[in-house]
Amino acid sequence: MEDKPKEQPHRRKASFLATMKAVFWSFFGVRKRRDYEDDAANLNPVHVIIAGLIGAALFIGVLLLAVRFAVSQ
Repeated sequence: MEDKPKEQPHRRKASFLATMKAVFWSFFGVRKRRDYEDDAANLNPVHVIIAGLIGAALFIGVLLLAVRFAVSQ
């Protein structure tokens, strides 16, 4: 029997702030292919989901504030 070293799972290196930045630019649809590939290799999927939910909540909040401001005038 050969003793093969077990492969370590790929550890994601990007911070949560880097994930928020990637999600922010993705909301606008402005991502270079190279940046997208770097994100796919380095971002933690759980962080992406959380950042997406935070981004969506902020977007909805800004829309609600804009509507309230427009209606109050």
